[in-house]
Amino acid sequence: MKRMLPIFLMLLLLTSTIGFSQKPIFGFNQLVESEAKAAHKVINHKANLNTANYDITYHRLDFTVDPSVAIISGIVTTTFTAKSNMATVTFDLADNMTVSEVTQNTNTLTFTQNANDELVITLSQQLTQGQSTTVKITYSGNPISSGFGSFEQTTHNGTPIIWTLSEPYGAKGWWPCKQDLNDKIDSLDVYITAPEQYVAVSNGLEQSQTVNGANKTTHFKHRYPIPAYLVAIAVTNYTVYSHLVANNGNPFDIVNYVYPESFATVQHQTGVTVDIINLYTQLFEEYPFANEKYGHAQFGWGGGMEHTTVSFMGDFNRGLIAHELAHQWFGNKVTCGSWKDIWLNESFATYLAALTIENLDGDTPFKDWRVSTINSITSQPDGAVYLSDTDTTNVGRIFNGRLSYRKGAMVLHMLRKKLGDAVFFQGMKNYLSDTNLAYGYAKTPDFMANMEAVSGQDLSEFFNDWIYNQGYPSYTVTWNQPTANQVNIKIHQSQSHPSVAFFEAPVTIRLHGLGGETLDIVENNTVNDQEFLEAVNFQVTQIEIDPDSHLISKNNSAVLDVEEEMVTSKFNIYPNPVSSHLLIDKPSDVTVERILIFNAFGQRVNRLKPIERINVSKLASGIYFIELKTNKGLMYKTFLKR
Repeated sequence: MKRMLPIFLMLLLLTSTIGFSQKPIFGFNQLVESEAKAAHKVINHKANLNTANYDITYHRLDFTVDPSVAIISGIVTTTFTAKSNMATVTFDLADNMTVSEVTQNTNTLTFTQNANDELVITLSQQLTQGQSTTVKITYSGNPISSGFGSFEQTTHNGTPIIWTLSEPYGAKGWWPCKQDLNDKIDSLDVYITAPEQYVAVSNGLEQSQTVNGANKTTHFKHRYPIPAYLVAIAVTNYTVYSHLVANNGNPFDIVNYVYPESFATVQHQTGVTVDIINLYTQLFEEYPFANEKYGHAQFGWGGGMEHTTVSFMGDFNRGLIAHELAHQWFGNKVTCGSWKDIWLNESFATYLAALTIENLDGDTPFKDWRVSTINSITSQPDGAVYLSDTDTTNVGRIFNGRLSYRKGAMVLHMLRKKLGDAVFFQGMKNYLSDTNLAYGYAKTPDFMANMEAVSGQDLSEFFNDWIYNQGYPSYTVTWNQPTANQVNIKIHQSQSHPSVAFFEAPVTIRLHGLGGETLDIVENNTVNDQEFLEAVNFQVTQIEIDPDSHLISKNNSAVLDVEEEMVTSKFNIYPNPVSSHLLIDKPSDVTVERILIFNAFGQRVNRLKPIERINVSKLASGIYFIELKTNKGLMYKTFLKR
């Protein structure tokens, strides 16, 4: 048994308990399906190496659409900087979209479109590394026929609507772009021309509406870096209303675009967005796009999609609002740098929605969330948060609710418990403000490095166990109470998957007493079959393992060690209290090999050879602990010296 006597006094003072909880918050499967929607038909897309030699700094997107017709025509003006010498420039564009003209300044350029969904443009002259230029692409077509599912033309309540959803590789289905996960567009202007009776929405801040005959052009300006898959438009007969966020003197609007038939209901649901923004701002940092807007646009898909500054919503329940809003920080400001790292988007947004439960509803609903989340995670014995190369070819695996959403979210919670709230939340702030990551891309080692820097801890084993490898632990705890003031605890762990030999974790043990007492102790479980001796000031009748569900685990059990309890109960020291000599009364088959005496501060005051009559007359008055090493193990007793 591992000796832990120096912490006796501290544990005698430990009386606090921790509890949290939750309730189901929204149609989780719908959310996952929506965020995976556009991936199904293009999941085998690889980053186009032919677009890697330039950096996009600006797009002007001029789109002309009619919600009643599945056609888009557009002029995309792109400014880019060469990363190496280049005579041609390649954009991603579905081959069913027809390009009619490309110009550079006033020069008409030659171009080709190929079956690899590439638009290859020959520049008027070679660009050298560091040089910038602008090209203007005029095109049109039926985006629905491309099969990417990223552009939809349908109806709601008999009224036509068009909307887009391009995650992860669907943007090329409706506009010429660069859609890998290593470049963000520095700045964006979107002009949407549609019949005058309709309302258009896109990223950024609306600048103007200009009527020209039967049509109206709406201009949106976005001045933050944005990947192509987060650029979006929608057009229908929206009703528009706003909520103002004070934002510590830098106010901005939450602009809601909803169907007229939904307005009476939805207007009572969206107000909570202000409370959630205020919460995320308090926990992390100011809303990342505060100089523009946040908003929601209703669209014809279940769940939602976190387009930068405007989430497209199929529902307006609080859980979905919280999840999509969270992506503005984790996913839009800092974007996962590969689909292997999708948890940096989805797990983080899932956990922030749970923090909304914790802070707006309280401990019991937050605990309910943890319980249901752990139940989902442990419903299967395998599965890692981080994806393998093979995993990235399977959209169902990328957007796996059990792993990419729930398990990663619960791992974040365990990291929070491991580091403590102050360190955890500071680490999250540092990750968001990291100059190498902010408004750019991040991978899992980037997040780990920020959490290690703020905590001063080596987190490699934690990430290896919980992020990169698979499964979860099950705990069997055996215990007995050798004296009225002590409890022995032995923790055995088994693993659900062989990829992890042992899950190191702080394990909370709750002791229940005969008189209704409770005491929570946290054991830093670092090896299997680890034993702890803890101080307790009541008779223990039962123990619970992880009573508040802070650990991913399953099939835990606690067992009273009857054999050791019987041996210990027959092992006594007397008289107690004592003035001069202690006598040892033990079973005949027990042999004492060594005796140690500790004072109330855990300091050793005596070491004795095996004797049955111990002289304590020279000890000062007070409480002492005696450890006896025997052939049956370590025995612990407490005595009072008068």
